[in-house]
Amino acid sequence: MASKKWTQHDLPDLSGRTVVVTGASSGIGHVTARELCAHGARVILAVRDVEKGRTVAKAFVGSYEVRALNLADLESIRSFAAEWTGDLDVLINNAGIMMAPAFRTIDDFELHMGTNHLGPFALTNRLLPFITDRVVTVSSILHRRGMIHLDDLHFDSRPYLAMTAYQDSKLANLLFTLELQRRLTESGSAVRAVAAHPGIARTNLVAHVGGVNGFVNSLTQRLCNDAQKGALPTLFAATQDIPGGSYVGPNGIGHLRGYPIVHATSRRAMDTAMARRLWDVSAELTDTGH
Repeated sequence: MASKKWTQHDLPDLSGRTVVVTGASSGIGHVTARELCAHGARVILAVRDVEKGRTVAKAFVGSYEVRALNLADLESIRSFAAEWTGDLDVLINNAGIMMAPAFRTIDDFELHMGTNHLGPFALTNRLLPFITDRVVTVSSILHRRGMIHLDDLHFDSRPYLAMTAYQDSKLANLLFTLELQRRLTESGSAVRAVAAHPGIARTNLVAHVGGVNGFVNSLTQRLCNDAQKGALPTLFAATQDIPGGSYVGPNGIGHLRGYPIVHATSRRAMDTAMARRLWDVSAELTDTGH
């Protein structure tokens, strides 16, 4: 467990380590990539908009690369993984969307489930032979309100609600982490699967949301972490000696803000039977993880 004041200044020397950070061109992903780079890691910014990634990374101090990756496109994931060579110490599945209008990915997945879960699932499994240390997947405290409908992952039958879609995908992140860790342990691998969440952080993740929801989001974010502090749980999860299966988030009331600690997930996230079933469905949909 972290001290109450663990910050980026407590990061170790990461020289010689290679880290992939998805969604590294803005928000928490940007801060995560910047801090890891500043502490010696070779950081690959895996982003949809390469030019934006390059612009952001110009201010980085250290070694970095910018590579194209669209987690809402399985072909983009295949291409990214196919070009990978050498060891990868840490994969940080950070990229995500929140409360987007009803939309389908190019592979006909509901956009939240496709981008937030199935994309990272496929990427992790394709890169897993190269990973030497750990996989960090960024979830949300809102996973506690999520439910997995294996017979209707993509809202073919249910009425579409953007928040529901987001919450479901964030629960899927944790079930994925749980099952990945189980499989790693079973195979005798020393690689760890861990998860993190930022609490409520002021980023552009919900900048597109308008109306009452937009007003509430804006007000809530002003009372909680900024992107710098919101990245601390991810940085802690990526670098500290914590057990596989750990879930790292802020230490404040309700885990909405504060400094990183290891704490408990919801009961739904610890459902091992559901985790295995979701894995099997995800493996079939993405043609990975078999």
